[in-house]
Amino acid sequence: MSFKAYLINQEEGKVVSRFVDMDESQLDPGEVTVAVTHSSINYKDALAATGAGRIIRRFPCIGGIDLAGRVTASADPRFKAGDEVLATSYDIGVAHHGGYAETARLPADWVVKLPPGLSRCDAMAFGTAGFTAGLAVVRMEHDGLTPDKGPVIVSGATGGVGSIAIEILAKRGYHVVALTGKEAETGYLLGLGAREVMLRQSLDLAKIKPLGKETWAGAVDNLGGDVLAWMASTMKVGGALASIGLAASHSLNTTVMPFILRGVSLLGIDSVNCPMVQRAAVWQHLATDMRPAHLAPGSSSMVREIAFGDLPAAFDDYLQGRVKGRVVVNIAA
Repeated sequence: MSFKAYLINQEEGKVVSRFVDMDESQLDPGEVTVAVTHSSINYKDALAATGAGRIIRRFPCIGGIDLAGRVTASADPRFKAGDEVLATSYDIGVAHHGGYAETARLPADWVVKLPPGLSRCDAMAFGTAGFTAGLAVVRMEHDGLTPDKGPVIVSGATGGVGSIAIEILAKRGYHVVALTGKEAETGYLLGLGAREVMLRQSLDLAKIKPLGKETWAGAVDNLGGDVLAWMASTMKVGGALASIGLAASHSLNTTVMPFILRGVSLLGIDSVNCPMVQRAAVWQHLATDMRPAHLAPGSSSMVREIAFGDLPAAFDDYLQGRVKGRVVVNIAA
């Protein structure tokens, strides 16, 4: 039986993406076959589908690094037909056919059973972005971060990771400061639970001291570059700094002083290679104590849903920095 898929290919040296009809014989090997109902869009997906970033490691490849759906067949005893599941990261959507298709086949070791209380749409409202935010909070709290230690700053605050991180942290009682370059989104960020909104334009990133004023007990950085260096210099003693993105730069020009004189921990948040035991535990947190109030599409401006056919038109907004929150793709629509 054929199914609809959004295939990324290379033609005459250029990345070309389009909807095609495929059948299961064209899918990659795996023990678990899934009828996909929902996916999502991450910045990485936009880079992959448009060729704006060298993301795809094998052509052709169905895009979409996230998916949720129902198992239709399984050669692994951990899963059976009818199980509701999700999958993110690993090689999905970059070197293994991904979630932008009505059918997917995956290695069983990449698949997570949907936690009770979390719908497939909810799971994709999180997606890789939400999982990364949850993983960052888990890592920072494991490092000793608690609400009584002081404020936590979140950069790239209007993006998917930033928006969900703000909601998670606020729900857990933290004083969250949202760092953004978009003054017009102040109301949106306060609505997510941020206590303060700081404009990135107010920072003098040309004059970053090796050790600045101790300000932050925790930090979640989506940008890299000078913003990450400034955060490191202004962390409190024993602070936890989670590095999760490089939207501004992959470089880091800093000193060792925050790390050896203030005991600051720089935590690299790798959602791709996260071990399955920890992955499943983070998803359990996201379904329960970390669950944001504004997760369902339409409940706020943080999550919106689009039909599968509208997928290609959505990528440019990511490349131009016009997206806030999360976009769920209804594959079945």
